[in-house]
Amino acid sequence: MIDRANSQISVRRQCELLTVNRSRLYYCACPVKQENLQIMNLIDEEFTEHPFTGVDRMVESLRREQGLIVNHKRIRRLMRKMGLMALYPKPRTSCPATVYMKYPCLLNTIAIDAPDIVWCSDITYIRLKGGFMYLVAIMDYFSRYVLSWSVSNSLESLFCIDALDEALSVSRPQIFHSDQGKQYTCTKFVGALKAGDIRISMSGKGRAFDNILVERLWRTVKYEEVYLKEYCDGHDLIKSLRRYFDYYNEHRPHSSLDYRTPAEVYRQGRDSLCCASAAPSLRKAKELNKALQLTPFTVGKMVLTMGRG
Repeated sequence: MIDRANSQISVRRQCELLTVNRSRLYYCACPVKQENLQIMNLIDEEFTEHPFTGVDRMVESLRREQGLIVNHKRIRRLMRKMGLMALYPKPRTSCPATVYMKYPCLLNTIAIDAPDIVWCSDITYIRLKGGFMYLVAIMDYFSRYVLSWSVSNSLESLFCIDALDEALSVSRPQIFHSDQGKQYTCTKFVGALKAGDIRISMSGKGRAFDNILVERLWRTVKYEEVYLKEYCDGHDLIKSLRRYFDYYNEHRPHSSLDYRTPAEVYRQGRDSLCCASAAPSLRKAKELNKALQLTPFTVGKMVLTMGRG
């Protein structure tokens, strides 16, 4: 938007008109060191295999299996950058100040026996040839059907909101479950859920495995797609993920679904719900006709008859 070759308006004035700090115009992001990328890739593989691995155990694992001596502070910083945290119940030794509204976990308050009762979501790290990106997915809890996904080169909330908008264009759940990450607790994300009259559920302290189905999805995606390829850039990643998620939803039999695909279970479940919701309306209409003693010839006059009563 800023034209440096413009001879009539200076760069300073253009920045003022666009309310952009001039330092952002000259800033050049430093590329991630190749050594850090290598360590992050090894961390990702180990964490995918053993999601309960914390910082200390990760340091020891890299030393024993890869021969890498890495300081624990560096491992902690890289794991935070990747958005990784060991999955195990932790003692609640402190209560942090409330910055965003926190919501209770609702997964045990309802029977999840059909599609669109609960959706769940999470974010994971995806390695590239010269960097990395983040992947978010929204999945139906009952059928394992991936309703939407999106990628980003930062952990800002915009790509999560885009994924939510795409999923809501397909259907609408009763409950949306996630962790307490800033992407899911931001005002816009919570506002979109409340606008759709969707109840919000979040994994709380000591409930490390509430979102385990999405963790299993990440394990599947990485072993069947990510670790088998080396993506050149974000465009290459998006094209490959588009092909894989189409395969995952439409063609990959799922053992926990009696070897049906997630798409089959999701669509059959929705069709059954539509038929079940239509049946009570038909029964009520018949009961109303019987109560009013309507014959097939007088049903069309029902409104007039009731009006005179």
